Amino acid sequence: MSPRELMLTVSDIESMPEDGNRYEVISGELHVSTSPSRLHQSFLMELSFRLRLYLETNKIGEVLAGIGVIFDEFNGVIPDLVFYTNERKRTIASVQLSGAPELVVEVVSQGSRNEQRDRNVKRVLYSENGVSEYWIADPEAKMIEVYRSLRTGGFGGKTVLREKDLLTTPLLPGFECEVGLLFPEYTGCVTDAPQSGRC
Repeated sequence: MSPRELMLTVSDIESMPEDGNRYEVISGELHVSTSPSRLHQSFLMELSFRLRLYLETNKIGEVLAGIGVIFDEFNGVIPDLVFYTNERKRTIASVQLSGAPELVVEVVSQGSRNEQRDRNVKRVLYSENGVSEYWIADPEAKMIEVYRSLRTGGFGGKTVLREKDLLTTPLLPGFECEVGLLFPEYTGCVTDAPQSGRC
């Protein structure tokens, strides 16, 4: 039996049990994540809220949490959060996404294996499959690593944003948010409530 015949496919993970775990396949290898932590979900809800607020007045696309993204037969993942433009939606959106969204956000889960998957395995996957920007959020360290695609293809070097830094992206013109505000129990910012994506 050839190595390719031993690889798992997207069809294989669709038959996995509904047990609260997240099943993904990357390069034919199964990756399993357990239920997320409170810090993980708090960050995700805060970021999602602020992105949706921005998109209410800037109707350029859609942000979704926990949707399946299928790149090919051997690569299917469930990112924590994705953003895609209205133009991209016409080519990739169905029950799941069949192709790369412009922005992918993953929140690092506890454990060295989970960290390795988010910071390395998934970074390579997204870089090779046309994702424009990749954010890796670390709730424990209260920081976000940003990777952006190069004109020549693939991601460039990472930019590390900490609590007092502003999170911005050319994908969302005018959106900005102090990083610390996205993490729970942070009291370092005294700015007003967010309006139109600013916070």
